[in-house]
Amino acid sequence: MSFPIEKTDEEWKAQLGLERFKILRQKGTEFPHSGKYNLFNQNGVYCCGGCGEPLFESDSKFDAHCGWPSFDEAIPGKVTYIKDKTHGMIRTEIVCSACGGHLGHVFDDGPTPTGVRYCVNSLAVDFRENGLI
Repeated sequence: MSFPIEKTDEEWKAQLGLERFKILRQKGTEFPHSGKYNLFNQNGVYCCGGCGEPLFESDSKFDAHCGWPSFDEAIPGKVTYIKDKTHGMIRTEIVCSACGGHLGHVFDDGPTPTGVRYCVNSLAVDFRENGLI
């Protein structure tokens, strides 16, 4: 799969550092309850930690008590969905539509009217207050 923003692994490592590279480019997962945005609640927008593309509005964030930031919808067209058959499960991976950075997974168990829960790694996103990009 190709994306508008393409870089080599070396370029991504230099830009992201090892922790973020592991999450965004190698599909890693941070430990539950360890991310800075898990219990974070301010008005603004969550952007891709790799390329800065806006992904989630703060008003779509909720506490799912799962240990990772959770959202009930993404900004339209900003997230790509990929079938994930790893770890003996069938899930839907979510990646940034601009750079292909791994964000987490989306599940059909959300408690809000959308019925979905985007489970996102804190290291995969940056927060911009009041939507300032």
